[in-house]
Amino acid sequence: MIEIKNLKKSFAEKTILHDVSLTMDTGKCNLIIGSSGSGKTVLMKCLVGLFAPDNGSILYDDLDMISMSVPERKELRQKIGMLFQGSALFDSMTVEQNIKFPLDMFTNIRHREKMKKVNEVLDRVNLKGANNKFPSEISGGMKKRVGIARSIVLNPKYLFCDEPNSGLDPQTSLLIDELIHDITHEYNMTTVINTHDMNSVMGMGDKVIYMYMGQKQWEGNNKELFYAKDEKLAEFIFATDFMREAKELHLQHGNKEQV
Repeated sequence: MIEIKNLKKSFAEKTILHDVSLTMDTGKCNLIIGSSGSGKTVLMKCLVGLFAPDNGSILYDDLDMISMSVPERKELRQKIGMLFQGSALFDSMTVEQNIKFPLDMFTNIRHREKMKKVNEVLDRVNLKGANNKFPSEISGGMKKRVGIARSIVLNPKYLFCDEPNSGLDPQTSLLIDELIHDITHEYNMTTVINTHDMNSVMGMGDKVIYMYMGQKQWEGNNKELFYAKDEKLAEFIFATDFMREAKELHLQHGNKEQV
């Protein structure tokens, strides 16, 4: 579990995060949603240590990252997997080399054991046999799966995903969502996902946190979204005809079930 207490972050005279407190649950996909400028990206960067907050605490299973020593923080980072928005693969490296990179950086295990782990995660993301391909030779969806494989090769306790469906077609996006959701439950990770994609929210939002103007405006799960009383959340979610129609159908279905 990740717990955030009274987090504040400012740049110059502009406050981006205003006293944010929330928890990210273990074994669940915790989705952060909100419009541009809501603070969700700054929040994620604080969580992974790219930004230092001005006030507050970030607890990883009751250990405060902010007060950790350099060696302690390095040890924590080995437990964190990152899936970047653009996959962030090394173009000059093969799929195999990209996935092995964290093992080379953070472990002293033998080459044979590294290759065993690489092939295990390749198989898990349905890319068995793609070891020697280069990023330029594979599709966008395959790149995302390579990114996921690299992010879990160290068997992390925490997984962070920044806009995992960016640039993907709807069908591929659905496959990536299902993969992240399944891996989260299988590995019992605390997964934090920063997204604009409402299909992702409805498909794997075990927990949803809506950010508005640097504050936590609402939290719940994807089933509770349709019944939320928060006006700002409703404006954000039901801005499209598709989502308004989906809400009507959901409520109609819910009423039938109650009858």
